[in-house]
Amino acid sequence: MLNVLKNRFEQGCKTSRYPRAKVELPARYRGRPVLDPDAPDELVERCVEACPQAALNGSDRSLDLGLCTSCGTCERLSKGKFISFTRNFELATAERKHLVTDGSLPDLAAHSKQHFKKLFGRSLQLRQVSAAGCNACEADLNVLATPFFDLARFGINFVASPRHADGLVVTGPISRNMKAALLSTYEAMPAPKVVIAVGNCAISGGVFRDSPEIADGLESLLPVDLFIPGCPSHPMTNLHALLSYFKRA
Repeated sequence: MLNVLKNRFEQGCKTSRYPRAKVELPARYRGRPVLDPDAPDELVERCVEACPQAALNGSDRSLDLGLCTSCGTCERLSKGKFISFTRNFELATAERKHLVTDGSLPDLAAHSKQHFKKLFGRSLQLRQVSAAGCNACEADLNVLATPFFDLARFGINFVASPRHADGLVVTGPISRNMKAALLSTYEAMPAPKVVIAVGNCAISGGVFRDSPEIADGLESLLPVDLFIPGCPSHPMTNLHALLSYFKRA
């Protein structure tokens, strides 16, 4: 026991101080994009044609974060002269249309539904459903329970039963075989309830988009309150979204 206490004292507190302290992600992280509206048309067209997800729109110089996999092809082709990715992990929005952006996003805390803050600001219980996900988004949600992020300190927990949940967190492209299970989980949750789409597969179908075996995004099945983009979404993106939408005024 003394050795355990000694080790604990030597290790100190490993929990992140976010949101009280600013977090800097590694340089290789591709976060919120910045698009240059004055980039040459030829360069823009090259990037649009090369985008594997058809996430770029050349006419209004915008990028759909709900489709983008952050592969970096456009940044490499344009050498940062048309599009570059910052390390800003604050990517979530309250509306799907806001994910189509030139780099600017509305303040999520201001766009959240205020009655949700009153209802769930002190305690938020979430039921997560992996609707045919690859386990990348699921892993980055699971890591929020580790000592470094310690999601429970904010009063947010993942629960086993939908009957105990306030919100439904959905990952994956929602395959035909998972559709009924997902809808049953939603129906089992007591009202009022919220729906959160995590990852581009849940938002738009991601790399599986247009396949007859998946749904056309979660919004085609359920009313979605919060969209957290990414392939996968970074744990800090998830944490920022949950705190901004449900906690911070």
